[in-house]
Amino acid sequence: MSEDIIYSDATGLAERIRTKELSPVEVVEAHLDRIQAVDPRINAIVTLAGSAIAEAKRAEAAILAGDNVGPLHGVPFTVKDSIDTEGVLTQRGSPIFKGRIPNADATSVARMKQAGGILLAKTNLPEFSYWIESDNLLSGRSNNPWDVTRTPGGSSGGESAAIAAGMSPIGLGTDLAISVRGPAAQTGIVSLKATHGRVPMTGIYPRAPRRFWHVGPMARSIRDLALAFSQLAGPDGKDAFATSTGRLDAGIGRQPDRQLRVGWLVEPGFGPIDPEVAATVQAAADALEGLGLHVEPVRIPALEKDFALDVFNRLHVMEMKPEFAAVTAGHEDQMYKMSKTMLSLPDTSMTEFIAAEQAAERLRDGYAEYFENFDALVTPVLPLPAHPHGQDEFVINGQTVDATYLQGATVPLNITGLPGISMRFGTSRDGLPINVQIVGSWLAESTIFNVASLLESASPVRGLHPTL
Repeated sequence: MSEDIIYSDATGLAERIRTKELSPVEVVEAHLDRIQAVDPRINAIVTLAGSAIAEAKRAEAAILAGDNVGPLHGVPFTVKDSIDTEGVLTQRGSPIFKGRIPNADATSVARMKQAGGILLAKTNLPEFSYWIESDNLLSGRSNNPWDVTRTPGGSSGGESAAIAAGMSPIGLGTDLAISVRGPAAQTGIVSLKATHGRVPMTGIYPRAPRRFWHVGPMARSIRDLALAFSQLAGPDGKDAFATSTGRLDAGIGRQPDRQLRVGWLVEPGFGPIDPEVAATVQAAADALEGLGLHVEPVRIPALEKDFALDVFNRLHVMEMKPEFAAVTAGHEDQMYKMSKTMLSLPDTSMTEFIAAEQAAERLRDGYAEYFENFDALVTPVLPLPAHPHGQDEFVINGQTVDATYLQGATVPLNITGLPGISMRFGTSRDGLPINVQIVGSWLAESTIFNVASLLESASPVRGLHPTL
């Protein structure tokens, strides 16, 4: 029964709790047992929420009393350690914040609780949520459940590893350029970076540059992402970017009323892509065509004119560097790799910054033009499967690139603010997950949930879990 619990999705657990097939206490205890059994090898969990069992008992009492309950009632969830949790350590992956206990929940955490979710634990991340590997001086390095010699990604790598390993059914991560979609791809789970502003960033660090940061759900099924999004989205009166509601159209997972038009793109525009990843993207496109959608290969000229990763680097360094300098001042002995790297980078000149802003606008226009003719876009998430720890240079399809290139296919959505889902559709020759990215137009989460749900129904890798 425990195996059945730990690899169930959150929606399924919630239904079984509502019908009294499972008790919230049983579900929370199963996940705590799983953490105790496997986390010493994975190091995804940095803090357990001490109130989880007590909250589970209250949730069970509500069910027995016949109370009206939320859609995630009694379901445990985990949270990346850059997201504030009231009364529970939130240390941001740095000794500078060791012992920090917030006095209020982030809006996203509060909304998960309002839906009935039970905070189970906080998960590991890079220092200040800033890198593609989850490693820091405070809580160490997280490992990939599929192969502990490889990374589960960053910056939401602890979260992705926890969900993939059955330590949590659903959780929250944050995304500046790659950080919920890349880790999901490296561990074979699903994640959503919604349209910018859909989910408030209140109570999350860092906020700079706010126009690129997102918070989003990570889980094991597309229906879980849709459920979480419906609870998370909407204004909170504190984050000025958060103005749109989270209303979703009905019919997710059903055949649409009209034939959806989907393009797929591997190259050019994202940098080099490994042939196994490229083949997985094409396989996903073929599967969607087989499900009755209109599918064709496409190109987006704006991605070829302005390489999004270069644009992002010229923009975000100018805005994040002062934040890093301020928070590390007087704590230089507690800095780790990426804060040192950030502070060593040359400043972006105002001329370069303005040019990059104009390039960003061209990218937004380019996607807008694409979505005049298509409903969704299928792309890679990462250019290659999960890589060994500490690797900072890669040979991808014959081209040598540095580690920042792992963000080539994800960062365009941070620049443009467009929504994207990361979901598994393949397996590498080494047995590692390969995900694809389903991209939508502005506020088109309903459409990409629909496309992703249809693709999930045809997935050759459903139900696969790492052996631990």
